[in-house]
Amino acid sequence: MFFVLSKVIGFFALPSNLIVVVALPGAVLLFTRFARAGRRLMAGSVAALALLGFSPIGNALMYGLEDRFPPWDASGASPTGIVILGGAISPYVSANRGVVALNESAERMTAAVELARRYPDARLVFSGGDSSLFMPSAVEAEFAVKFFVGLGIARDRILLEQESRNTVENAIFTRDLVQPKPGERWLLVTSAYHMPRAIGVFRQIGFAVEAYPVDWHTAGRVDVMRPFPQFAGGLNRTDMAVREWVGLFAYRLTGKTSELFPAVTPAR
Repeated sequence: MFFVLSKVIGFFALPSNLIVVVALPGAVLLFTRFARAGRRLMAGSVAALALLGFSPIGNALMYGLEDRFPPWDASGASPTGIVILGGAISPYVSANRGVVALNESAERMTAAVELARRYPDARLVFSGGDSSLFMPSAVEAEFAVKFFVGLGIARDRILLEQESRNTVENAIFTRDLVQPKPGERWLLVTSAYHMPRAIGVFRQIGFAVEAYPVDWHTAGRVDVMRPFPQFAGGLNRTDMAVREWVGLFAYRLTGKTSELFPAVTPAR
């Protein structure tokens, strides 16, 4: 039930989807005696899309998420294991093209390979199943293992968690798979903007992980006031950031995390 609800909320959490949903009744009203109201809805929708597409709103929202966790501090003991969250592979394209098709979050995979080579004794755990709601696709983990092995990572080092459909299940199923012990050092590799929510979930279930953020979309504070030269780029950035902020609130309200906006040092 939570999975289905999260997908529905996720759809309407995208500002672009919500604006179009509001605009559609406006288009219908144009052909009725309420045409004036329809024109207002349409004009407001176009203005909202333009604002979100060209203004720096998307960058400002994304920066707040991405700057929450700094780059990983490599000092200290070598990691016991490296957990990579799914989301960097397009299973549908991969299955139909017969290749491992990476998407815009590809750095999750490439960073994992770099870490695996730097720490040859660390276990590599990929967590990702089929997150589609209406059209079942291939399991992401099946292609992840092909990617890692193809880049020289020994198959016996790789553990696959293939059942998870969202971040909550990523954490629970991975914990159950690896059975982490006190004193072990586990890294969590995911996109920087997704790291606060992911860390919050892992902490809530008692799996102590260290953030290894990758896949930054902003250059830093300098981008907070930088508008977008292309409408599609700005709208996509806003969609990504707003959906993640909504996810943080939703996870906190449903008790999936103990903190609204997790940081390096847990709140007390």
